[in-house]
Amino acid sequence: MFLSILILVAGLAILVKGADLLVDGASSMAKKLKIPYIVIGLVIVAFGTSFPELMINILASARGNTDLAIGNVIGSNITNLALILGIAAAIYPLTIKAGTTWKEIPLAFLAVALMFFMANDIWLDKTSQNILTRTDGIALIAFFIIFLYYTYGVSKLKESAKDNVPVYKSRRTAIMIIGGIIGLGLGGELTVRSATHIAEIAGLSEALIGLTIVAIGTSLPELAASVVAALKRNPDIAVGNIVGSNIFNIFWVLGLSSVIRPIAFSPSLNADIGIALILTCLLFIFMFIGKRRILKRWQGIGFLIIYVAYLAFVIIRG
Repeated sequence: MFLSILILVAGLAILVKGADLLVDGASSMAKKLKIPYIVIGLVIVAFGTSFPELMINILASARGNTDLAIGNVIGSNITNLALILGIAAAIYPLTIKAGTTWKEIPLAFLAVALMFFMANDIWLDKTSQNILTRTDGIALIAFFIIFLYYTYGVSKLKESAKDNVPVYKSRRTAIMIIGGIIGLGLGGELTVRSATHIAEIAGLSEALIGLTIVAIGTSLPELAASVVAALKRNPDIAVGNIVGSNIFNIFWVLGLSSVIRPIAFSPSLNADIGIALILTCLLFIFMFIGKRRILKRWQGIGFLIIYVAYLAFVIIRG
């Protein structure tokens, strides 16, 4: 059991480092090829923060660990909102742009709502099993393409002179890309295998492991980026990173996972989807309490309290 926990921690660390290496190497290569910075930021960096969740879900879905796959997505979204935004706002009040308030937060809510309706076939369609089908996955990816188009349009309107992408020598760039891919594969495999083994030994559900340990581990890139952004008084990055990641997780990660292999859905996870919906609604409502479009310290602390209560609920439920 202890060995499995060590392997899980090592797997998550390798996974996160692999994503970091791949993003840096791919960004360097793109810069050398004179690809526009907004494309680097949109395609490479934005995808990069979701690489850990994507790798976990691809491997878990391929191995038939569907509770782990869908639990990872839901858990990561809850962790992003309640834990990471909570910590960032508690460090420094976060000013949120009008576009994020009126477009991206509602789109994040739509993503969670779509996941709920697509996953509850027994309740809605009177079928014998709840399952995210390949058709559902294609629909989610279609929404993801629309989101990319919107994000690209917004990016073109922004000042793109701030280009902080480092350029490395060709050999180092190649090593970083290859090392990142290997790290993602190895870290993902270690994480899925060890998480499944821990669940079996401890008598815990795969969903519980996915909602807690794996979700927190795969959200480490977002946590690091948002905390640093808050410390540097750069709230746009802190908030945009979280909301964008939640949209990516459902439309892209869950969509692609269910296209690879249809994902069975446990009705017990509806409570967790409900928490994700409530947190997204709260984030939107908080934008209009007191000074508008600012996530205040007390609201961030409120998110942290909700997260602790949620963890207690998940652990008690088993």
